[in-house]
Amino acid sequence: MKVLYVYAHPEPKSFNGALKDTALAALQEKGHEVKLSDLYAMKFHPVLKASDFPERKNLEIFNPFFEAIKAVKTGAFSPDIKEEMEKVKWADLLIFQFPIYFTFMPAIMKGWIDRILAPGFGFNPVTNSAYDTGLFKGKSAMIVTTTGAPKSMYSEEGAHGDLNRHLESITHCIFEYMGMKVLSSYIIYEVSSMSREKGTEELEKYRQRMLDL
Repeated sequence: MKVLYVYAHPEPKSFNGALKDTALAALQEKGHEVKLSDLYAMKFHPVLKASDFPERKNLEIFNPFFEAIKAVKTGAFSPDIKEEMEKVKWADLLIFQFPIYFTFMPAIMKGWIDRILAPGFGFNPVTNSAYDTGLFKGKSAMIVTTTGAPKSMYSEEGAHGDLNRHLESITHCIFEYMGMKVLSSYIIYEVSSMSREKGTEELEKYRQRMLDL
């Protein structure tokens, strides 16, 4: 497969950094082609802005939806967007790895989604290209994430509620909306208090998950 690994964590020496390195090594060991978008290392700009569209359709009022629809047809996106879009086009599988911030992804990754998975590129409500007819039909997507809180807090009865339910706003409303097949999320809980031995064990489990893709 061709795998795009979209990664968001600010510290390379973190457990998340070790997870990412483990995944890349395992995927390559298995013979997959891999491209990495390390958003913090890239200093990726997460804010959708008018300059994302060098050939504006309407210079008086900025409507990012209609500007994106036009730009998909002409290729007139800013260079950083075009580079990431080419990676998405290339990929069979997109893996998104991030720590949980307030039951959601970090802002830098949400910004990547806002800017890269643009109207007309992954979906198009104008032509009813969504869900079963989403423009990324044939691709797959997967979330890999970590929490500081224990699993009991992210259970149905826990204080935060079921984390998989929270993630449906991504897996269903973004990935499936764009036509992608969603693989089961890989979640590691209570990372903030994990022992070195437990961390090593979790890394090996994740390595096996990547090998089994």
